[in-house]
Amino acid sequence: MPQVVRSRVRALHGPPPVAPVPRRFRSLADREAVAVLHRAARVLIEALPELTDRLVEALREREPAYRSAIEADAADIWQEVHHSLRHNVASLIQPREFRDAAHRTSRRIGEIRAEQGLPLDAVLHAFRMGGAMVWQDLVDETARRHPDDTRLLVHVAADVWNFVDEHCGVVADAYRQTERRLAWRRENRQRLMAAALLDGTARIAELPDAAAVLGLPEHGRYAVLAVSTARRAPHGTAHPPMALPTGTGALWHPGPDAEFAILPLTPGAAAEPCAALTDAAGPAAPDEAGTRPGAPAGAVDADAGLASLAAGLSAPPGARIGISSVVDGLAAVGDARRLAETALRACPAGGGVVLLDEQLPAALVVSSPGLGTALAARVLGPLDRLDPADRDVLIETLTAWLDSDGSAQRAGARLYCHRNTVLNRLRRFEQLTGRCLTRPSDAVEVSLALAARRLLAG
Repeated sequence: MPQVVRSRVRALHGPPPVAPVPRRFRSLADREAVAVLHRAARVLIEALPELTDRLVEALREREPAYRSAIEADAADIWQEVHHSLRHNVASLIQPREFRDAAHRTSRRIGEIRAEQGLPLDAVLHAFRMGGAMVWQDLVDETARRHPDDTRLLVHVAADVWNFVDEHCGVVADAYRQTERRLAWRRENRQRLMAAALLDGTARIAELPDAAAVLGLPEHGRYAVLAVSTARRAPHGTAHPPMALPTGTGALWHPGPDAEFAILPLTPGAAAEPCAALTDAAGPAAPDEAGTRPGAPAGAVDADAGLASLAAGLSAPPGARIGISSVVDGLAAVGDARRLAETALRACPAGGGVVLLDEQLPAALVVSSPGLGTALAARVLGPLDRLDPADRDVLIETLTAWLDSDGSAQRAGARLYCHRNTVLNRLRRFEQLTGRCLTRPSDAVEVSLALAARRLLAG
């Protein structure tokens, strides 16, 4: 018997470099012990159905993970246990003839149990229970029919348990390989589904499956966040490039030029609007009931949640972040991605966060770069004939005046100059460009032209 397990261990590590030398028994007791083992094992082969019944019942009583599997399909478990016992006990008698078949059986059990999600510890426990039951039956059979030979089994005990450990190793290896393969398939499927949602190519019939696989509500409300950083995650990975506020769920997906996060928005998670992202001419603040004037019913919580999220983002220096408007349902996630990309293009080159709904004029400019460039050239082109320093002073003054809601006093405070200086510079701008800043249509053109010059430069 000692050569039985050693030949198996060698087989796991490849064939030996030279032809094996026939093993010599250490003593006459070894030879006699192997004969006793073979004799008892042959009896076990004949009583295999009864042994299978006892092992299945022991699994039901002592291994909770197997209990549910047995209750679900008792016949299948019985056949699996019977098949394994037959090959393994036969391997004790004829290792060369049955070793490969026994290994295949153990590997197949490891694969099946991994696919079913049975814990590996439970599978290994089942194999060790089977080994203990086989060994006890070998001892009992020998003690019952040939009591004087029982002492000889001591010489093969280590080999029998090494045999059990060997098959536990085969099972564990097959289980882990299958687990890795299943994890790769699951992650790949998730990546493909997330990509289809973001690309807008997911079919309506596929949305329930996508919702189940990704753990997202099919009819929930969503936004998409686009992030561009100097250091991208490795291709094909979904490594979050930034930290989101605590409690914010996100499904990250890498894109060719940016990282995207699908953000499910939970109804009722209202937050105060972020003042840093709202300009003076922005949307009105919510009233006491939480309703923003003109907002559709049910949209306020999600909009406020986005503002709160934008305020709580933790991104590396220089990161550019665009956040889409809120959309309804997984089917509209593709639209949200395109809006997030528009918001990303509206981000300053040096980094920042743009919430699309709070920067719609800038979004209009970057949505049509050709028209934005043409507008900037038409409105601000005359300034390019000035000395660069002179031109930059006028543009800086004009920008500060617009950001101050047309207040020369506040613009002067920003620029550390007198209000009359601001007014003089504005009049000079009007003379050079032919625009009148008090005329609404001209003011809109100038504002959009400045945004185009800032966002589309180069």
